Amino acid sequence: MASNKNALIRYKTIDQCLRNTMRRWTLNDLIETCSDVLYEYEGKDVYISKRTIQLDIQQMRSDKLGYNAPIEVYERKYYRYTEDGYSIKNIPVTDNDIKIMNESIQVLRQFKDFSLFKEMDGVLQRLEDSVYASKSNRVIIHLDKNEQLKRLEYIDPIYKAIQQKKVLKITYKSFKAKQASNMFIHPQLLKEFNNRWFLLAIHQHKHLTLALDRISNILIDKTTEYIDLQINGDSYYKDVIGVTVSNSRAERIQFKVDKQNAPYVITKPFHHSQRTIKETHDGVIFNIWVQINFELERMILGFGDSIEVLKPEKLRVRIKNKLEKANNHYN
Repeated sequence: MASNKNALIRYKTIDQCLRNTMRRWTLNDLIETCSDVLYEYEGKDVYISKRTIQLDIQQMRSDKLGYNAPIEVYERKYYRYTEDGYSIKNIPVTDNDIKIMNESIQVLRQFKDFSLFKEMDGVLQRLEDSVYASKSNRVIIHLDKNEQLKRLEYIDPIYKAIQQKKVLKITYKSFKAKQASNMFIHPQLLKEFNNRWFLLAIHQHKHLTLALDRISNILIDKTTEYIDLQINGDSYYKDVIGVTVSNSRAERIQFKVDKQNAPYVITKPFHHSQRTIKETHDGVIFNIWVQINFELERMILGFGDSIEVLKPEKLRVRIKNKLEKANNHYN
């Protein structure tokens, strides 16, 4: 159990003791009671020193945790609350707390279209009632989302299938396919990128990335044993931009952004591996370590004439060819 969690348990225990005015509490009494409670949580003896409880009382008295507990020592031996009915559980909510909670509620409300958040609606309503939600319903934090995105209703069944380790039979039609086909998949991970949702799954022992808006039907397959690769999203996607992961190794991508647009790339990096290599009179040179994929190319092309790929040569040639082809459209 984490030490900070132990501290919270001790605060709560001390509070319960001091609320019991039918007994007089010495420092040793508080130590013994806290030890008993922690033993119930951990199933083993936890050593608590006098210094620990003294510091706990000092923390509870202070404003650091917002308690400002009125704890006094009387007869040089016993501890008590000087205010009748006081408890750290009864800390009042400040105007600033209400303001922050209201803003958080409004942000959460923007996820209302996602089926995964439907059950939150009642919770949010109770929060609004509890914190005196603002009379103004104007949302001043706007999250970008694709209102035309289809198949969001599949997020819940896929999410539950991953949790419950279930194989799915889906009907899927890629952009390149002439017609939809059925396939049995082992869902592993849901990922959102660029306002679209994707599913990483195992199909015929291979990794497959599927766009949710290309799925037309989902059924649970109860006969096939589920393959769980316990994929960690942070590790799996650490060497790519977007969702396209290949068997190739990450490599150094070096590019130069002109002086006018370099600040945008500095403040919003292409990738977490991005490093500034050199500043020149007309721009900034950057390095990133990623796999070359479709999303990387799209990002580079999105900067138009303000970016130049320097390395590797194969990516430089591919971008050059795409730009030449695009230029031919205007000739």
